Amino acid sequence: MEENFKLKLGERELKVEIKNLAEHANGSCLVRYGDTVVLATAVMGGERGGQDFFPLTVEYQERYYAAGKILGSRFIRRESRPSDEAILTSRLIDRIVRPRFPENLKREVQVIITCLSWDRENDPDLPGLIAGSIALSISDIPWQGPVAALRVGKIGDEFVLNPTYEERERSDLDLVFAAVSSDKAEGILINMIEAEGKEIDEATILKAYQWSQPYFEKLFNFQNQVIKKTAKEKINLPEILPDAELESEIKEFLGKRLEEALYKEPGMDEVNELKQELAYLIEGKYPGEEKTKYALEFFEKEIDRLTHENIVKFEKRPDGRKLDEIRKISCEVGILPRTHGSGLFQRGKTKSLSILTLGAPRDSKLLEGMEFIGKKRFMHHYNFPPYSVGEVKPLRGPGRREIGHGMLAEKALLPLIPDPEEFPYTLRIVSEMLSSNGSTSMASVSSSSLALMDAGVPIKRLVTGIALGLMTDPQGNYKILTDIQGPEDHYGDMDLKIAGTEKGVTAIQMDVKINGINEKILKETLERGKKARLQILEKMEKTISKPRPELNPWAPRILIIQINPEKIREIIGPGGKVIHQISEECEVSIDVEDSGKISVTAEKEESAKKAISWIKSITREIEVGEIFQGKVKRILDFGAFVEIMPRQEGLVHISQLAPFHVKKVEDIIKLGETVTVKIISIDEQGRINLSIKEAK
Repeated sequence: MEENFKLKLGERELKVEIKNLAEHANGSCLVRYGDTVVLATAVMGGERGGQDFFPLTVEYQERYYAAGKILGSRFIRRESRPSDEAILTSRLIDRIVRPRFPENLKREVQVIITCLSWDRENDPDLPGLIAGSIALSISDIPWQGPVAALRVGKIGDEFVLNPTYEERERSDLDLVFAAVSSDKAEGILINMIEAEGKEIDEATILKAYQWSQPYFEKLFNFQNQVIKKTAKEKINLPEILPDAELESEIKEFLGKRLEEALYKEPGMDEVNELKQELAYLIEGKYPGEEKTKYALEFFEKEIDRLTHENIVKFEKRPDGRKLDEIRKISCEVGILPRTHGSGLFQRGKTKSLSILTLGAPRDSKLLEGMEFIGKKRFMHHYNFPPYSVGEVKPLRGPGRREIGHGMLAEKALLPLIPDPEEFPYTLRIVSEMLSSNGSTSMASVSSSSLALMDAGVPIKRLVTGIALGLMTDPQGNYKILTDIQGPEDHYGDMDLKIAGTEKGVTAIQMDVKINGINEKILKETLERGKKARLQILEKMEKTISKPRPELNPWAPRILIIQINPEKIREIIGPGGKVIHQISEECEVSIDVEDSGKISVTAEKEESAKKAISWIKSITREIEVGEIFQGKVKRILDFGAFVEIMPRQEGLVHISQLAPFHVKKVEDIIKLGETVTVKIISIDEQGRINLSIKEAK
């Protein structure tokens, strides 16, 4: 079977090919947008007895051949660990497709999206999502699709659909919406948002959503045509029948105890104890694991029901706060003695400690991937140790969650980071989650912002973030929650993180556990987020409202000098001899750019100044008429060469040695002697002619 479908989407054509390239997969397709081509496959494993969770994996794979590159080390010329960009794309697609699987599917499912061709204009992430949606939809895997995603940029006053990389560089907004199509009057429902912006106002984000609606309708109609013509019949899942007798017994055991435990501080300790007590009761009464597993699943459903019911009906939150109330906030800066900047942000029981390190330009991260080769001068890394939630776990490298949260905070902070022309440092922030009870990623934005100001980095404004939640009921009633924590996060229907300054939004990330949210909910949530953001910023400004006037004394000092690019080779010297000598003797690191910009980094400013003075002496542009004290380096029959500056010599012709006739050069000067000379001319080839007699 081979089928081809086309859709004009923006300035380019979206093409879908169903040709069974991966014959053993349950579903597969090729999607092309411009000359970017991705292959998506969806495979479902066999039945596994006793499995009580849904093991879904979504993997996006970069292939260097897609960009016509051979990368990797000299000894391993192949792809190895996925880049952070590939991991983030995997997370993006996972977050969109995961909520669409039925609750009673427990078989293993794996979705793999491979980029086969990349045209350097169109990001593979959205074609990859559409390909994954189609592969799942046409397969026999139970899945409630399709889903669709669009990228919206804003250049000037105009929105741009699926902007190219070049257009995204010029855009004030990079906003990805994912959506599902509802059979109800609600129409298009948003089920994922990923955005970064240059302090964009909330009204613009809402307008972008409204502007995208017609394009979503086109995408859904297009996918439905593909599905109608090529889809397999979905497999039947075993129906989960309720055990009314056991449920009644559990309810009788719990009585009011679960609700009382759920709404009691501290945390979920009593809830977990009650869950353990229930497990012991069922295990002792019924042989085998089946009844116990059912009881524990029902216990979780009861928590979910109580949480939703109390909030939607009575606006009763587990910790007693009002719906729009933020937990208690406290901030500190400068709490570590030797780091370049530090900030501690606490909201309720969530605590984030951020530490800033300033480095030389050469400390920037070298990126070598399919989509990008270059340097990255601002990095934010997020750590989530097990003690932050009172657990004991092995310590391993950062996982998808840590990379995703770290990048979200990095996007939120990046618009405020000064340009290298203003602040030439490489910046790395590490956020340590000391205690977690909801929205650690937004806490890391806040603590990082404090650390930047504590270090004296010239950012214009503080940045903070807030997580908002949603509780709905089957009748369509809902409540929006500000600053979600604990059970509100775990059992809630939405997690919308929004970060920004007093001027506007810099980053958004939204996931849902329901079909999606409509325009009304989005609008209200954005308004609630702005109100909370301004409240938090007001608290933070009482601790520090502007950067410290001087850099932290332990931070390195960077001095910059601009030289004639033609003089670079003189700074480097043969085999790097000169630059190594300056670096070692002055105890500095030197970065030289092709433009002639030289950055000198040192622990002490005096060392940097010494190196700058040395560089100036080497690269100084000399002029006719200047007088120098120089050393005689070579003597020839017709004159002598005198070094007037390091590695810069001029010729004193025999006729310029004295105001009288000279028969032999050695009669006037000796090798190694220091003499006073004047520049009398510089020819077209840059050769310098000197005179001793005119210098007197």
